[in-house]
Amino acid sequence: MTNYTVLGHNLKRGIFKFCGKLTKGRHRPVQKFVAEMVYGLLAGQSCYLTEIARKLNEKIALDKTVERLSRNLMSMENTDTLAENYFREIGKHFDDSTILIVDDSDISKTCSVKLEGLCKVRDGSTGETSDGYWVAGVSALTARHKQPIPVYSRIYSSLEKGYVSNNAETLKSFEFMSAHFPKATIRALDRGYDARYVFDYFIPREEAFIVRMQDRLVLHKGKKILLKKLSRRFKGKYSLRFEAKNGKKATCKISIVPVALLDHPDTPLNLIICGGLGKEPLLLLTNMKSDDNRLCVTITKVYLLRWRIEEYYKFKKQGFGFEKFLVRSLKSIRNLDMLLSFAIGYIGILSEKIQESLEVLIIIQASKRLYGLAKFTFYAIAYGLRDIFAKLYTGISCFFTRIPRSDQLCFSGWL
Repeated sequence: MTNYTVLGHNLKRGIFKFCGKLTKGRHRPVQKFVAEMVYGLLAGQSCYLTEIARKLNEKIALDKTVERLSRNLMSMENTDTLAENYFREIGKHFDDSTILIVDDSDISKTCSVKLEGLCKVRDGSTGETSDGYWVAGVSALTARHKQPIPVYSRIYSSLEKGYVSNNAETLKSFEFMSAHFPKATIRALDRGYDARYVFDYFIPREEAFIVRMQDRLVLHKGKKILLKKLSRRFKGKYSLRFEAKNGKKATCKISIVPVALLDHPDTPLNLIICGGLGKEPLLLLTNMKSDDNRLCVTITKVYLLRWRIEEYYKFKKQGFGFEKFLVRSLKSIRNLDMLLSFAIGYIGILSEKIQESLEVLIIIQASKRLYGLAKFTFYAIAYGLRDIFAKLYTGISCFFTRIPRSDQLCFSGWL
């Protein structure tokens, strides 16, 4: 029988140590605030400050706890050092096979009118235009279980001061990858990044990339040709069996074709043509090279892992209700997003221990999965943590409470 009091205390200690590494060198109020927010997010599975405050179980009025959290969320400065400490901590779970997935998202706030900097965004769920914010994000797949851990996330508005363009914000995420990852680490991007500024950034820096292409003119054997027209000439020399999310299996036929971009005619690139995944063939452009043409199969497998960032965004919005936050200032929204990234990053760290840690297995068991453990393990771990913390009577503040000094005289030195 599991002793949830002991287990819960050990899990809280793990969160306390994790947050202590992120806030190393910061003042004690900042250390306490970060730990309380990360614990509250994991225990409450909500971005509402009221739900976070309830999970802290403090012996004061709930509105006073909410007021303190809101004030600290607004006043927290020097977040770059927290982000660097966070990256240093999660970087232990990356290696040479790590894949960087770049994808922008949006936050739709259709019913809000008082939030700072609300702008027009395209809601990715409905395809309609609504009020909200843009999000530039990068996730890195862990070395062992290929789980997406957020490494970069920035919420921005087209109406805020200093805004240049969405492309400029995307370039900031590219610069982050250049500063923190080797050139050989593969950058996987969807077809929305089939743009000149993307190739103008990656090609001169010789950073490995895989970009899903739409239809554009390229150079093939010295002649200009549209990608879709070129793809019809190749039926696929190599095969790859693929199982979709709905369980259906498909056999893909893959070809690799040397091409070059019109803007970079002297840079040899490879076009991967993959048929069988849909009505139109999947077109991938990469600067990766190998003497073995079976490289095209590997590149296709790598790109198909890009779907993990879609699962991450879905988990972030549905598992934590991120689009339902009620803080108003853009600074508070960004700080809340950063703290939520810390919480999801901690879940990602636990997911890497799924085959070696008895504690993680008990967490998954506590989640009571109906159909077993899925490949994307974040839901199981998150629900398990929530259910375990729900059985506890105290929050994480006990780790910051100093034991009061006893007024009883000690005579042990006299004996």
